[in-house]
Parts: sequence; structure tokens; C-alpha cells
Amino acid sequence: MAPSPSLPLLLLLFLFADVATASSDEPKEKMTHLHFYFHVYYGGPNATTVTVVSPPGNSTFGSIAVGNNILKEGPESSSMLIGRTYDLTVQASVESPSAYLYMLNLVFTSGEYNGSSISVVGKEVVGETMERTIVGGTGKFRMAWGYTISRLISSTGTTELFLVYEHDAYIYHH
Repeated sequence: MAPSPSLPLLLLLFLFADVATASSDEPKEKMTHLHFYFHVYYGGPNATTVTVVSPPGNSTFGSIAVGNNILKEGPESSSMLIGRTYDLTVQASVESPSAYLYMLNLVFTSGEYNGSSISVVGKEVVGETMERTIVGGTGKFRMAWGYTISRLISSTGTTELFLVYEHDAYIYHH
């Protein structure tokens, strides 16, 4: 007569079977590509970004700005509003006064991604094409990761500056 399997061995086999079943139920990872535009207003009554800390002296090192910029489908001011940004910019380079540490949340307020957001961190260098890291998200982008690429496509004004940035976001999520 063959010996019967021991109880610990049966429990171990059951545990492996349960783990294999659970892992097959996990959602597949998706990649979403979004193409949109930031509309940024500096100065004047319609400013969407303001400097909140100006360092003493003639240096810009250490200056801090906050923004609540506009996300649109297109570069035209008449384009459909799809969301807002909540951002913090810090002039963090002694060598380059146009280099900033940039942290922002892109919050979508209409369309398929209404109520979802992505969080982005990276370097901003005015006038250059910028690549930044997506470090998280909410809603349809919960646990997101990926990157964004942005470039300045329009700049008008002097004391009341209006900038338009074209953005592509490559978002990996479940």
C-alpha cells in the first residue's frame, strides 16, 4: 500500500494552485498615447502661472512658480478644454537660469479620461524639447508610469506672455 500524501504537502500544492489562478486573473497592461496642448499665461489679469518666491539679489536661482494651466485638444485658444494642470516649477540650476525642476498633475475634466490624472516630474528647459517621467496617476491611469515629450510651439507677448506647448504622453497602466 502506497503512503498517503502528508497534510503539509497537500497545503503547499493547494497554495501554488491558488497563486497560479490568481495571477492569471490580473488585468493586462495597456499603453495609452495622448496628444494635447498646454496654454500658459504669464502676467496680466488672466495669468495661469505666477511666481510666488523671488530670491534676493539679481539671481533667479531658487525662484518658485505655481500654475493652473489649461489643457486643450488643439493649439488654438478656441480648442476644446480637456483639463487643467496643477504645477510647481523651481529654478534649480545655478549654471542655467532657464532650467527648472517641474512637477505637475494633469487633471482631465472631460471626455473618456474625465476624472483621471497623471503625475509628471522632470526637468524643464525653456525653448528645448523636454522629456519627463510619468510617476503615477489616478482613475483610469491608476498606477501609471511612462513619459511625456513636450515642446514650445508658440510664444507671444512680453509683459503678458502667452505660451503654447505641444505634448505627447505615453502612459502605461492597467
